[in-house]
Amino acid sequence: MGILVAFAVSFISGAIWFGPKTFYPVWMKAKGIASGQLNSNQNKPAILFGGTIVALLIQTLTLGLIVNSLQINHPNFGIVDGAGVGFAVGVGFAAFASLSHRLFGGENFKVWIIETANDAINLTIAGAIIAFFN
Repeated sequence: MGILVAFAVSFISGAIWFGPKTFYPVWMKAKGIASGQLNSNQNKPAILFGGTIVALLIQTLTLGLIVNSLQINHPNFGIVDGAGVGFAVGVGFAAFASLSHRLFGGENFKVWIIETANDAINLTIAGAIIAFFN
């Protein structure tokens, strides 16, 4: 149950994060897309949302495995601990695994910060939710 709730909250949080009134316009400008609109090759909703859902499910399931494993060996593992693990995974793996790819790919540093800050926040919240439900 916790993994499904964490997935839903992360998906909603990501939608808010990249909303038209939040970071989407800044992110698009940082990517060099002045119009703020994806071109026809990029704007494929089934791929965009389907890929996002699959990736988010895998992230949440993986985080769930980590949190569950830690809770088995540490009975006092709580919400703050889950959030800490989510944050460590979000920053340590999600953010910095992509940094060199972004830099060598010519992406703007601002793009990386906007994208990975969202990952770190979502995984932190997801870790807390999963720990709470276990």
